[in-house]
Amino acid sequence: MAKKSINKKDNLPMEEVLWKACDALRGSIEPSEYKHVVLSLIFLKYAGFHFEKRRQEIVNDGLEDFVDNVEFYAAKNVFYLPETARWSYLKENSKQPNIASIVDKALSDIEKENKPLRGALPNNYYSSLGIEAEKLGSLLDKIDGFDTILESADGNDIIGRVYEYFLSKFAIKEGKGKGEFYTPKTIVNLIAEMIEPYEGKIYDPCCGSGGMFVQSMKFVESHHGNRRKVSVYGQEYTKTTFKLAKMNLAIRGIAADLGDYAANTFTDDRHKDLKADFIMANPPFNQKDWRADNQLTDDPRWDGYDVPPTSNANYAWILNMVSKLSSNGVAGFILANGALSADGTEGEIRRKMIERGLVEAIVILPRNLFYSTDISVTLWIINANKKGRLVNRNGEDIHYRDREKEILFIDMRQMGEPFEKKYVRFTDKDIRKVADTYHNWQREGHTETYTDIPEFCKSVSVGEDGGIADKGFSLVPSKYIEFVNQDESVDYDTRMKELQSELADILRQEAKSRESVLNVFKSLGYEIEL
Repeated sequence: MAKKSINKKDNLPMEEVLWKACDALRGSIEPSEYKHVVLSLIFLKYAGFHFEKRRQEIVNDGLEDFVDNVEFYAAKNVFYLPETARWSYLKENSKQPNIASIVDKALSDIEKENKPLRGALPNNYYSSLGIEAEKLGSLLDKIDGFDTILESADGNDIIGRVYEYFLSKFAIKEGKGKGEFYTPKTIVNLIAEMIEPYEGKIYDPCCGSGGMFVQSMKFVESHHGNRRKVSVYGQEYTKTTFKLAKMNLAIRGIAADLGDYAANTFTDDRHKDLKADFIMANPPFNQKDWRADNQLTDDPRWDGYDVPPTSNANYAWILNMVSKLSSNGVAGFILANGALSADGTEGEIRRKMIERGLVEAIVILPRNLFYSTDISVTLWIINANKKGRLVNRNGEDIHYRDREKEILFIDMRQMGEPFEKKYVRFTDKDIRKVADTYHNWQREGHTETYTDIPEFCKSVSVGEDGGIADKGFSLVPSKYIEFVNQDESVDYDTRMKELQSELADILRQEAKSRESVLNVFKSLGYEIEL
């Protein structure tokens, strides 16, 4: 495959250069901590640039007496910076042995002066890391080069993309089992294009670094909508990730209610009375021990359903989102594939949701989309009102068919392109194909009508013969989508699990063989690598 060239509308060469320059400074702290160091400094540079620009505007307007008036900055969505928090001051002191303490004080002083940033910035973080002053000063020098980015016509967008680029690179670097703070943009774009969050309240119960909100606003802008008609609500459990989210949204100029502090969505719901028009989420996969056995058993979020089991939070996340939907609300979220066919209590919850007409679409995704796991996952679309109705979206009247007793299944496992050598991402064409298929199935009056396509999509009745009820309310797409020349006697899901188990056994045997060979050479006094 030919290597795709990078231009201004894609990943900038400058982004990659900056990443390599900063990445070369690793070594004195853990990789999982490094992202907070770099991204906080990027935020300081961004805030400092816009502060100086606004300060000069105030002077040019002959209002020198108001250059230290916080309101004159807030009116233009600019953060007021006291002298000790300005980038010029940090740069002047970048070679001082106490530069870590100087940066900590800068972040603290910014929080004190700007209410929207309360709880957003690291607190006494740099001093506690023990990072070498020389390395921190060198990193400040590298980020000082952002001036050329910020001075460009679309500087705000570019600095946000630099921040996002760094988030994705850190997620890749941290590897399997980590990186939960970032959902790959390709997945977020797919969700946004399907549920179309034009206006209203958007909610993410596990918002990570805020990527769902960033891409939602990009969707609105790309479709010529009005960002002011969108309000953002979220919650994040991890303190450091909560801070990343607030910084990320601040850089983008996105006002959001993430609660006053990082909190557990289940035990400390910060938006109990919220009714959202759109929900976009990527909850932790198969989260265990999310509640004690006697905890949350009568929570109103489970009203009308069984209490989700303590062994797996998948359906607790689902019911939390269902409870937060407005009467016409739509949710798009990612779950591990096991939720499609889980039995017991989870199976009963799924049955009730299907019978109540909540599940609208199930999209099976390819493997290797995530940086933290290589498993295939599923995109669920939940719609609080699937009945035929008229909706005005961004000035367009849309007639919805009555799909209350049908569910659309889409298989994307053969879609996507290679990315970063071992990952997969969707092309714009992939996303457009799936979104158009979903919308054509959902709406009346389109020039293109929906049709089932073997090995890609199938609209399935809930109750008729051969429908979802007949298959035990399983939502596994391969049970419904037609596969050309498929041997109907083969259970492909079971066979895939068997093949995966066989492969795991082969790899274990290979590892033992390699170890045996190494031990033989070691006994002879040789040190080799295989």
